[in-house]
Amino acid sequence: MRNLLRQPLTWMVLAECVVVAALILLVWSLVAAAATQHPGTAQVQAAESTSQGTANPSPDVSQVTRSTARPQLPGLNLDAGFWRLRLGQLNREQVSFEQLEWHIVHGAMVTAQNYLETVVLPSIARAERAGGG
Repeated sequence: MRNLLRQPLTWMVLAECVVVAALILLVWSLVAAAATQHPGTAQVQAAESTSQGTANPSPDVSQVTRSTARPQLPGLNLDAGFWRLRLGQLNREQVSFEQLEWHIVHGAMVTAQNYLETVVLPSIARAERAGGG
């Protein structure tokens, strides 16, 4: 046990565990603070408060334009158009990424095959001729 406490690796592992625990606590507190600052019901409450505020049955055009443009709250955007646009961009980028990935893998495969045929197999054949003759 004394030898274990004298080794620097033991202290490095313990220090790393302390650092990771501190980072987890920091992230946990940041997430909790963000959740209490921006609750998910704020967007629904804002939409309900604008619709209940109009007592006049024929609202002004200026009031309608202000009530339809909701402020963008932090958090998840639930607009279908936003997600359609982002997913379309992601799919285009995914295709180019897959093509790049295929070129890299194909190039590595051709290089490995050429190395096998030009370096490894001739050296094995020479070794077999030298050892068998």
